[in-house]
Amino acid sequence: MRGPVLRRAPSHPKDTVTHNTSRPLRASEALTADRGVAGASGAAGSAGSERGEGAGRSRHRGSRKVKTPARAKFEAYVALTKPRVIELLLVATLPVMFLASGGVPDWRLALVTLVGGFLEAASANAFNCVIDADIDERMRRTRRRPMPRHVVATRNALVFAVALGVVGALLLGLGANWLSAGLAVAANLFYVFIYSLVLKRRTWQNTIWGGIAGCFPPLIGWTAVTGRVGWEPLVLFLLVFFWTPPHTWALGLRYREDYAAGGVPMLPVVREAPAVCVQILVYSVLTVATSLVLWPVAQMNWLYPAVCAVAGAIFLWEAVQLLRRARAGLRDAQLKPMRLFHWSNTYLSLVFLAIAVDPLLP
Repeated sequence: MRGPVLRRAPSHPKDTVTHNTSRPLRASEALTADRGVAGASGAAGSAGSERGEGAGRSRHRGSRKVKTPARAKFEAYVALTKPRVIELLLVATLPVMFLASGGVPDWRLALVTLVGGFLEAASANAFNCVIDADIDERMRRTRRRPMPRHVVATRNALVFAVALGVVGALLLGLGANWLSAGLAVAANLFYVFIYSLVLKRRTWQNTIWGGIAGCFPPLIGWTAVTGRVGWEPLVLFLLVFFWTPPHTWALGLRYREDYAAGGVPMLPVVREAPAVCVQILVYSVLTVATSLVLWPVAQMNWLYPAVCAVAGAIFLWEAVQLLRRARAGLRDAQLKPMRLFHWSNTYLSLVFLAIAVDPLLP
């Protein structure tokens, strides 16, 4: 059988995607952006004192934007970890610790689990930056990351990634338990070797199966408290699994040409928009349905199902509207896929917030 054929992005500058991406990605890229120093106005000597003072203030403001080499290097290493992307992973960790504890978890255990999980995820992201350096260099949205700009040497980035992974695993193992540490390491290895090295460049299903790595935080949070795996975190594992494709494909619809230029066979690159939006709707339905399964499994109070019902209804409405726009012939930015992308972030945050608050109710 012939595999899907990538549609290359047009080379004309007008066709290049310039719109910013989602908030997590914008913030991650902002860490790597090379902000130029504002120049002095160079006012003529005959200018009045008030004008001169204004120019002085402008020069002073510009001088504060100057980065020392050490600070620039530090920010480059931070950018390798994609810290704002990790926020969503932590959102799926701490609330589950509330659920497993039946209330507020021990703050020391929670801190160790969050920091250890952050380091493991940061390690995986740093490895991914090294592996995807050539892709990031071809994509306009990612070409300002540290590796495409050669701000960090490949060897140094790899050493940094290994160090983060080792420290994260030790912190989880010694501070929580070795089951949680093993799960975090497994997620790291899956993301690096299965998703980054195997799936991402070869199949449009990269998002479906590669997203498994992002499903581990509920398991890590639960096992850190209980020392065992239960049905509750497995339901949440499936929730994140079904949530990932519509979230990522919505982004892919907006930056389809950019992904094509990078040689990444995302579903929106190899399929027409209506077919992609049907898949988004299917996975959105599975996401909302799975979220409600936790209600009887964990014997939740009234708050959790209420939040799931309301937030899920909005999620499904956005998915239906996206499909309608696709069938009307709209494409790329006109399709407004970022509406669903942003709401998917909000949806997941609200669901896990409800998971944390629900056990606190009488």
